[in-house]
Amino acid sequence: MGATFEASLAWLAGTGLTDLRRVTRDMLITWQEVITLRNYTTATVSVKVRSVKRFFEYLESSNHILINPAEYLKEPKKETRLPRVILTGEEVQKILDQPNLGTFTGIRDRTVLEVFYSTGIRVAELMNLTIYDVDLQGGLLRINKGKGAKDRVVPLGRYAVRFLKEYITRVRTHHTKKNRQVRVLFVNRFGRPLSRQVIDRMLMTSAHKAGIGKHVTPHVFRHTFATALVKNGADITAVSKMLGHSTLSATRIYTRVAGMEVKKTHKRSHPREKEKDDWVADTKGFYHAKPH
Repeated sequence: MGATFEASLAWLAGTGLTDLRRVTRDMLITWQEVITLRNYTTATVSVKVRSVKRFFEYLESSNHILINPAEYLKEPKKETRLPRVILTGEEVQKILDQPNLGTFTGIRDRTVLEVFYSTGIRVAELMNLTIYDVDLQGGLLRINKGKGAKDRVVPLGRYAVRFLKEYITRVRTHHTKKNRQVRVLFVNRFGRPLSRQVIDRMLMTSAHKAGIGKHVTPHVFRHTFATALVKNGADITAVSKMLGHSTLSATRIYTRVAGMEVKKTHKRSHPREKEKDDWVADTKGFYHAKPH
């Protein structure tokens, strides 16, 4: 906190102030306005404000100052960023088609991709899945200790169920034949759990082979899953539960993404959007048909 605090009070030092007991609330508010106008991210501004608040709390608790001038400083609200990369349905299908289903590795990789797309699961959650978390008959997947240590059950689509059956009965059985005690669902050819690096590389390789220029990660599949559901009319509360979000606000971002996609589709597809504009505004703002 010391280095951050020193950097944060550089502006105050520039004013010639040397006694922290003379720092006022207005000074700190002005300082926060200054750093907010600089090219810092919201997260960086929050760290700087938090460090100053904690420092003055320490000065007050240790009786170095009588009044805490930073008491009313507030951290900026966290930005809600739209996902940068969303795959189209056609792009997803091209990626899904890349693994070679004539090999054990190909079947496993296709199964991983299908589970990502069918459930919107996080990569860490996928890596923690066990063989006992899969209900193929019911078409359900149990996710234990997801983000925030929360458990949830999500539906599996028919394609994910189909490939999971193939993977579990043929591939996983073969890879774990020397150690039947392995519980983890997705394993490598030595029967050990898949690493994050292997999963990331598998997605990037499949996207590259498919000719997709986007940077494809497990989280891109998660964003694509959620956006596709919302775009097709899914209830936002149900989507939130499937994603394992603690609040609806984290899920509402996908309504904005879906809305933007719907608007693009409308502009691209509606016959009235394709027509030539035959109207022109006059100097008073009224529209008239263009002369032909």
